[in-house]
Amino acid sequence: MEYTIHTLSNNIRILHKQVTNTKIVHCGFMLDIGSRDESADEQGIAHFWEHMAFKGTKKRKAFHILNRMESVGGELNAYTTKEKIAFYTSVLDVHFQKAVELLTDITFNSIFPEKQIDKERKVILEEMAMYYDSPEDAIQDEFDGVIYPDHPLGYNILGTQETVSGFSRESFLKFVQNHLNSERIVLSIVGNIPVKKAVAIAEKYLRDLPIFSAPIHRKPAGEYWPESKKIYRSLMQSHCAIGGPAYSLNHPKRLTFFTLINILGGPGMNSRLNLALREKHGFVYAVDASYHGYTDTGLFGIFFATDPRQLNRSVKLVQKEMKKLREVPLGSVQLQSAKQQLKGQLAMAEENNASLMLMMAKSILDLNRVDSLEEIFDEIRNITASDLMDIANEIFAPAQLSELIFLPE
Repeated sequence: MEYTIHTLSNNIRILHKQVTNTKIVHCGFMLDIGSRDESADEQGIAHFWEHMAFKGTKKRKAFHILNRMESVGGELNAYTTKEKIAFYTSVLDVHFQKAVELLTDITFNSIFPEKQIDKERKVILEEMAMYYDSPEDAIQDEFDGVIYPDHPLGYNILGTQETVSGFSRESFLKFVQNHLNSERIVLSIVGNIPVKKAVAIAEKYLRDLPIFSAPIHRKPAGEYWPESKKIYRSLMQSHCAIGGPAYSLNHPKRLTFFTLINILGGPGMNSRLNLALREKHGFVYAVDASYHGYTDTGLFGIFFATDPRQLNRSVKLVQKEMKKLREVPLGSVQLQSAKQQLKGQLAMAEENNASLMLMMAKSILDLNRVDSLEEIFDEIRNITASDLMDIANEIFAPAQLSELIFLPE
């Protein structure tokens, strides 16, 4: 992939890719800070910070922040994950300078007004209630806690009612100061902006920022013990999660495992789990398998909801499909079809320039490189049926799997 990296004197990196067939520029800051960097009494503060970035800076009030991009037809957004915070915008390229100036302001000059903290606290508590009322979301969050008990990776990104209720202005200032590190900050830019112009504008707004040098203190994932857990809730359906630990982001088997997960329960309607649970038996509306790689570990999970009377049969069907992948190698036609499907999905994902901008930033922070599609395709081409079966036996071993089930009261 053709891209340029320019490192400022304060160690912040500018990541640039020019795309000429668009009038929209997508740009954003990605910070290598997330909910796993929180202490137990800080649960939810990274996500809360994401909200507070829009609530006031040294020179702007909340309305002026929200109106700045929207008034010229752009979009301003942000998100928090276990290991990242991103502030980003999409706007007509003629407003690129406005975009960089605003993003710099909200990322580095937030003042965390106490009145806004109290107001946004209510919003986040409502967000937490909304997630609790959405069992398909809640089970994925709680499954993290099953795989990583008493560990920041198992914390809910939203935090707890107790922690969110206790944050003050000083809490945010302390968290930012303790975690901001210039070498872990990337400004990513994708659009029809020449690299010289992009760097010049970035330099204009970023060069006077100090060198942030907070140390990295991430708690290792630790030892894993499989667990089976059932929780009763006010529900109509049973919700099920099955999974366990997987490979880290820089593990050599990561892409092969991603291919295996795509075969098992990827977004295609022809995934093995969809064919078995939905198309053949009509037990579920949706079933999927996902894989999340972190810097030092990973997690995979299979998620579905079904009528309580069909829960046991559904679980057995999931186990049956995993057993097939452990014991029966893919034929040559199946293998080639799986490879072609994954390559097509990856190529379509890269056509979304907003997603590409964020993916590139994450890749630079995690791997210090951005692999081209052709490099990824070459790696996919080299995957063998034996590789897939070896990984299935390693990761899908029944004794290694945990299970979380929400049952109707």
